[in-house]
Amino acid sequence: MDDADRQLLRRCRVRLVSELQVAPLWDVLLSRELFTPGMIEDIQQAGSGSRPDQARQLVIDLETRGRHALPLFISCLEDTGQTSLASLLRTSSQAAKWDPKAVRPLDPIPVVLGPVDLKREELRMVKQYPSKPIPGKLTSEVLGLEEHWPAKLKPEVLRPEVPRPEDIGSGGFSDVRAQRELRRNADMAYVLNADPCGYCLIINNVNFSSGLSTRSGSNVDCEKLTHRFRLLHFSVEVKCNLTSKQMVQALRELARRDHGSLDCCVVVILSHGCEASHRQFPGAIYGTDGCPVPVERIVNIFNGTSCPSLGGKPKLFFIQACGGEQKDPGFEVASTSSKDRAPGSNPEPDAAPFQDNPGNCDQPDAISSLPTPSDIFVSYSTFPGFVSWRHPNSGSWYIETLDRVFEQWAHSDDLQSLLLRVAHAVSEKGIYKQIPGCFNFLRKKLFFKT
Repeated sequence: MDDADRQLLRRCRVRLVSELQVAPLWDVLLSRELFTPGMIEDIQQAGSGSRPDQARQLVIDLETRGRHALPLFISCLEDTGQTSLASLLRTSSQAAKWDPKAVRPLDPIPVVLGPVDLKREELRMVKQYPSKPIPGKLTSEVLGLEEHWPAKLKPEVLRPEVPRPEDIGSGGFSDVRAQRELRRNADMAYVLNADPCGYCLIINNVNFSSGLSTRSGSNVDCEKLTHRFRLLHFSVEVKCNLTSKQMVQALRELARRDHGSLDCCVVVILSHGCEASHRQFPGAIYGTDGCPVPVERIVNIFNGTSCPSLGGKPKLFFIQACGGEQKDPGFEVASTSSKDRAPGSNPEPDAAPFQDNPGNCDQPDAISSLPTPSDIFVSYSTFPGFVSWRHPNSGSWYIETLDRVFEQWAHSDDLQSLLLRVAHAVSEKGIYKQIPGCFNFLRKKLFFKT
């Protein structure tokens, strides 16, 4: 969806949430292939499942459905008799195409243009006696958008221009100019100017030879993140079904590369997981042979000693795996009907029993002291000790949400803000609950290159 249509939906969101009748739309949205059945179920389960919550989620998700999504949605509204909303969107869309600024009304700012084509002496006289006209020179007063002013006119703005806030979709406002200045401030934000920004290694463990269940749906997660990080200007490499030793070897090979001309490094691990003894980073990830690799050890491979070319640069880890075996029922279950469950199958946990002493599968240096961490960000799909849910067809809750949030907000939000959005969205899913979390040792804000 182009930016004009996206802004239009955000401007009309209050009225859409207030008036949109979602019940008659489901079949029409499916027939027009605007959404898949799984997406429709997610929308129906949004928030408390009330009509306003469903309408709000529908409008938000519509932004991700391609450049023809808005006209298709308008036709769906017409087909279901919601002509007033269809007319609102169609009229606003046509106005936006004629004048892109129409979707965001501007406060009138008076602009006075001084005399033009003045010689140096005449310009000095104007500054000294501003109210005295210069013979033969016209003084014009112009109101309107700056791009419509004649090119030769040099404006003198009497009222300081105030940057307009931009709705960021969560009820708050963001100062666009301040965000841009922050991105350019190397003391406050990491600089990601290289192209590619850095390497992104995705380890996708699906089939296990050790009695652990097949991770159906993980390939969906892998495809989503491969596409997403390529769009974020990373060089993506995928390795599938690695044993614990092969995982460590792949990570060490990545750490030994020369990252001198790059600005960042990303590691994504999709596998079963468990609890593990730790000093700083909890949890462990299973290889396909059933032997766990502690997260602490994985992170330690990229410390300043082992990987000096990444010194001072952000190292990001995204881990889709269980942190334990506990199932969180939440404080209150709003509904226990079948619609709260995934179609055709229950969500599966990425859990496996805790092994404090994995025996000879572990390496002698599996538990080693980690230097004071810096420039490290570890994002977990779930809180330590709890399961992480994954659907066999649509993939894991965490990765599905991460991909959607990055698509919508990576152009404007920093990494921590993006992960807050992910945590909020995932926490509202399902009967059993899940809350992603992170360990943040970054020294600055991180904005992805989009």
